[in-house]
Amino acid sequence: MFFSLSIIYCVIKQELYSLCRIKKKKMESSRGGQGGIQQLLAAEQEAQQIVNAARTAKMARLKQAKEEAEKEIAEYKAKTEQDFQRKLEETSGDSGANVKRLEQETDAKIEQLKNEASRISNDVVEMLLKHVTTVKN
Repeated sequence: MFFSLSIIYCVIKQELYSLCRIKKKKMESSRGGQGGIQQLLAAEQEAQQIVNAARTAKMARLKQAKEEAEKEIAEYKAKTEQDFQRKLEETSGDSGANVKRLEQETDAKIEQLKNEASRISNDVVEMLLKHVTTVKN
């Protein structure tokens, strides 16, 4: 009888031990489920932080690119305005010289035309008189 009681005691002890293990596993799995949810929430927050950091970095790059483009545009405008002003000064500074040159060329052309007219005026007068005085039938 003592032998059977010890066997029963061992069997009950094993059953209790196995029930405790099963209960412990269930508790761990339920805690693991909550832990899994916590891990998912933590991963989601980390992903959101990564997305926000990337978005912030992208906005910073866009802002920097815009500032660089505006700077290049301003430099180009200043350069073209400077070139325009330089060319304007070059041409307007010569306008007095251009006027004098044009006056000299005009006077030379007028003198050339007067000389040519005086050279051929006698021939033209003779031709006109000939045509006016000649009678045709």
